Amino acid sequence: MINLPRRLLLASSITAAAALALPHAALAATSKAAARKPLAPKPPMGWNSWNSFATTITEAQALENARIMADKLLPSGYDIFTVDIQWYEANANGYEYRKDAQLTMDEYGRLLPAPNRFPSAVQGRGFKGLADQIHRMGMKFGIHLMRGIPRQAVRLNTPILGTKWRAQDIADTSSICEWNGDMYGVDMTKPGAQAYYDSVFKLYASWGVDFIKMDDMSRPYDKNWREIEAAHKAIQASGRDITLSLSPGETDLKWAAHVPHYAQMWRISDDFWDEWKLLKEQFQRLENWNPVMGPNAWPDADMLPLGRLAMGSRDTKFTPDEQQTLMSLWSIARSPLIMGGDLRHLDAATLALLTNPEVLAVNQNSQQNRPHRADPGTRIWSARAPGAGGAHYLALFNTEDAPATIEFDLSRLDLGDRTVALRDLWRRQDGAPVRGAIRQVLAPHASVLLRLTA
Repeated sequence: MINLPRRLLLASSITAAAALALPHAALAATSKAAARKPLAPKPPMGWNSWNSFATTITEAQALENARIMADKLLPSGYDIFTVDIQWYEANANGYEYRKDAQLTMDEYGRLLPAPNRFPSAVQGRGFKGLADQIHRMGMKFGIHLMRGIPRQAVRLNTPILGTKWRAQDIADTSSICEWNGDMYGVDMTKPGAQAYYDSVFKLYASWGVDFIKMDDMSRPYDKNWREIEAAHKAIQASGRDITLSLSPGETDLKWAAHVPHYAQMWRISDDFWDEWKLLKEQFQRLENWNPVMGPNAWPDADMLPLGRLAMGSRDTKFTPDEQQTLMSLWSIARSPLIMGGDLRHLDAATLALLTNPEVLAVNQNSQQNRPHRADPGTRIWSARAPGAGGAHYLALFNTEDAPATIEFDLSRLDLGDRTVALRDLWRRQDGAPVRGAIRQVLAPHASVLLRLTA
C-alpha cells in the first residue's frame, strides 16, 4: 500500500529517537526483555471501577457489577474485572485523596484490602476470596496499585520480607506523586529495593490477581523507568501471568522503544472523561502512537466513560454521535476497551454500543491500522481484516462543530479501479456499491465505520 513505507519510516524514527533517549542500562535490559510471553495478544477488554465508584467501591458493589458483566459483557469478550484505587483505605469517600489517610497493610509494608469494605479480606486474606469469585464467573481479576512504598510503611520502618533491609533503606522520599500522598518512590539502586517489589507482586499473585493497573508510572517516564522495570521483573518472579498496565499518561514518545518490553498497556493521556475536547485530543495521540501498537503492546487511550458515572450522580455527557465516535476511534486504533460506567444501570443503547460484534472485530482482529492525511476538521483511519484478500475497514470522523461532507478517494487503498461493496458496521447494514470514491455527510462530532469488500 502506498502509505506503508511511510508508516514504517515513522516507526523507525520513533524507535531510533527512543533508543537515543534510553540510559545504557535500560537499553541492555530492553534487549534482554525482548522475548516474553504474549500476555495480551489482542487489546484487553474489561471493566474498571474508577469512572463510576471513584475510591469507594465495596465488595458487595464489585460483585453486583461483576455478575452483570459476566452476563452481559463477557460473551462479547470483556473479561478483565478491575478494582481501582484506594481499596486499602477504610474511609475513602470520593474523587479526592485524603492526606495522611490510614492505609491497611501487612507487617512488611504491603497494601491489603480494607476489611470494612471487603469483608472477605479479614485476617489478612487479601483479595483471594473476591478473585476466586470473579474467576468462577469466567473472568480475570485486576487491581490498581500505586508506584512505590507506602509512606506509612516508611514512618513505621517496616521490614522487607526475606531481607535484612527495611522501608527506610529503600524509600526515595524525594520521589512523590503530585496528586496522591500515599506513597514514596523506591530507589532501585538500593539493596532490598527489588526484593520489596518482588514481595508485593508475589503476594498479589497468591491472591489470584491477573491484571495490575500501576499508577504514577508513565509520567514522568524518565524518572520512573527503573521502577517500571522492577515491576516487570517482579511479575516474572511471581510465578503468575499478570498483565501490566501503566498509568497515567501522557507517556513520553521518546520511550517508545522501552515501554512495550515491560508493560502490555500504557496510557497515552491523563484521565479521560466525557468531554468532547478530551475526545478530540485523543485523535492526535493515537496517531502518534500508532507505529508502536501491536500484539502485547497497546497504547491505551483510557477507559470508556459511558453510561452511569461519577458515583451515580449523572450519566455520560457524550451525545449518541460522540459515543459512537469514541467507540469507532478506540476500535480502529485498537486501544484497550475498558468500560467505566456502573453496570447496575446499563441501558440497552450503551449495551448495544459496547457489544456490536462487527465493531469489536475491528478492535480485536484488524491489521495494518493507520491514519490517513485528511482535511482540517476531519480524521480518517483504515485497516485490513485478517486473512488473504481481507476486506478493508474505513473510519471517517467529523471533529468539527458543524456538519461536514467527507470524501475519500479509494485509490488511497488501491481500490480506485474496482467496484466496492459497502457495509455500515454500526447499522449492521449493507449499502449501495461504490466506485472511485466514498462520500459521507456527517453531523458534528459524528463518524462512520465501514467495511469495504472489492
